[in-house]
Amino acid sequence: MEFKQTQITDILIVEPAIHKDERGFFLETYREALFKSAGIQNRFVQDNHSGSVQGTLRGMHYQVQRTQGKLVQVVSGEIFDVAVDLRRSSPTFGDWVGEVLSAKNMRQLWIPPGFAHGFYVLSDWADVIYKVTDYYAPEWDRTLLWNDPDIGIGWPLINGGLLNISAKDAAGSRLRDAETFN
Repeated sequence: MEFKQTQITDILIVEPAIHKDERGFFLETYREALFKSAGIQNRFVQDNHSGSVQGTLRGMHYQVQRTQGKLVQVVSGEIFDVAVDLRRSSPTFGDWVGEVLSAKNMRQLWIPPGFAHGFYVLSDWADVIYKVTDYYAPEWDRTLLWNDPDIGIGWPLINGGLLNISAKDAAGSRLRDAETFN
């Protein structure tokens, strides 16, 4: 397993060691000791699974209390996965990272607490699984506007705009109005 830094050093791409033969493949998706040696000390408390059709955008979600770190992986299909830094004390506050995760590349993305997270489905269907470091707490759940011009996320929208989004996600807060972290 290899851990690669992104433009925001706290967000890591996890490249698994894939062992392939004529039967298929095997890989480890998580090994505590390796994650700890990469600086990820967080304990995971829950696994989630999301299935979505092409053009679905989920996000940008975060919790202002009971913050969640997320380890995101795609087991079928392909997504564009995004994290936005909401830590005001960070030199990368308001910056974003976007990575294509797919069943084919088998990469994972580690997003620590203090970031908004979302993804856009590029394939006909995508199954996304992710580990979280704290439980969902609806009273602390917030949504950052997916297309805030002050952030400028470069979403690769299909056919110039195929978008399936919930009313909650479409009505997210602009960064300038959002609750953020110190």
